[in-house]
Amino acid sequence: MKFNKSGQLLLVSAASLLVAGLFTACGATNTVDFVYVTSSQAAGANSYGEIDVLEVNVQSGFMRPIPTSPFPSGGRNPVADAVSTDFQNLYVVNEDDNTIVQFAIGSDGKLYPQNTTNTPGIFPMAVAVSGLNLFVLDTYQPLNTCSTASPCSGSIAVFPIAASSSTSTSTASTTAAGALGSPLQNGSLDYWPLSLPGNTGHVLQPTGITVLPSGGSLYVSAHDTTANTGYVFAFSIGSNGLTALNGGVPVAAGIHPSAIASDPTGSYIYVTDAAAGEVLGFSVQSGALTPLGSAAAGAQPSALIVDPSGGFLYVANSLDATVSAYSINAGALTRVDSYSTGLQPVAIGIDPSQQHYLYTINFLGGNVSGFQVDSTNGSLINTQGSPYHANALPTAMAAIPHNTLPAK
Repeated sequence: MKFNKSGQLLLVSAASLLVAGLFTACGATNTVDFVYVTSSQAAGANSYGEIDVLEVNVQSGFMRPIPTSPFPSGGRNPVADAVSTDFQNLYVVNEDDNTIVQFAIGSDGKLYPQNTTNTPGIFPMAVAVSGLNLFVLDTYQPLNTCSTASPCSGSIAVFPIAASSSTSTSTASTTAAGALGSPLQNGSLDYWPLSLPGNTGHVLQPTGITVLPSGGSLYVSAHDTTANTGYVFAFSIGSNGLTALNGGVPVAAGIHPSAIASDPTGSYIYVTDAAAGEVLGFSVQSGALTPLGSAAAGAQPSALIVDPSGGFLYVANSLDATVSAYSINAGALTRVDSYSTGLQPVAIGIDPSQQHYLYTINFLGGNVSGFQVDSTNGSLINTQGSPYHANALPTAMAAIPHNTLPAK
C-alpha cells in the first residue's frame, strides 16, 4: 500500500508517539536486548567508524538508540563485530587499521573502550568468538608484497581471551578480563594461511567463519580468485591454535561463497553462494563435511543465520533486498517465503533473549529492518516502526540480552 506524503507523515508521527509512550511508561524494563551496529561512516578517508547501540522493546521489537549512542569504533571502516560468551565485551574489527578494539559493555548497554590489538595480517574482514578464543579472518597474509594491487591468500588467527584479572610477576601488570592475548602459535606462525595442497599459485580470499557450538571445530569459506570457485576449510581448535582437518584439503562450495553458519547442534553447516544465488548444506561428521544439496536463494546472498531452535534458516539477499526463510528437516532446506528489507542487506541476526526478533543490517539503506519470527512456521512479520535508522553505511551487528551485565 502506498500513501501520499501528508498521510504518511501523520502515520509516522502517530507511531512515534505510541512507541515513545510505551518506553516512557514502562521504562528500561521494557528493553529485552541491546544491538550493536557498526557503520563505516565514509564521510572522509581518515574518519573513524561508529557503533550504534540500539535497545529492543520486548513487546514490539521496536528499536531505538540509547541516549549516548553512537560510540566511536576506535578505528577506520569497522566491518565486523562479536560479543564475548559472557556478554560483557564487544570486539570490533576495523578493516583499514588492521585492528580489533575491545569494549567493555555497561549494564545500560554503553561501550567503554579497553584495548586495541593488531591483527597479524592485512584487512581483517570477519570475526567469531567461542569460549575463551577469538578468531579473526584477514583478507591477506602478513607478507610485505600483499596488497589490493598484488593480492595473496588470506589467513586465520586465534587470540586467547583473558578469563579474569591476573598479575604478571615479571612486569607486575594486570590483564583485565576480556583482553586479547598474543595470537596462538601454529608451528612457527601466529596465523594459519589458507592454501590448496599442490596449488600454491592460487589466491584464496576468505569470506566467512563459523565455530561449532562445541568449540572444537572451525570452518572458513573462501573464494579461489584464480579458478573462480569456492571452498570450505575445516580446522580443529586446540590450545596451540588450529590444526587442519582432512589433510588440509577443503570441500568444494559453489562458485563464490559469501557467508557460512552452523546449526545449534553442530550437525550441519550452511554456505551462501553469491554468484549462483544458492544456499549449500553440509552434514558434519567428526569434523568432516558431506554435501547435502542446495536450495535457491535470492540475488547475491550475503549473510545467513540458523535460529536457535535449529528449525529455520534465514538468508539476507543483498542485490534484491530480501530475506529468504527456510525450514530445516534433517539438514535439508525447504523454502518458506521471502520478505523485503532495506537496500542491500549485508548482515543478519536474531535477538538472543527470546529469539523472537530478526534484524538485517542494510548497507546502502543506512538502516536496520526488523521482523517478528513465527516459531511455528518460520515466517516473518515486520516489527513496529521498521526500518530503524543507523549511521551511514552500516556493516555488521552483534547483540546481547539485557540484565546480564554488571554495573559500570
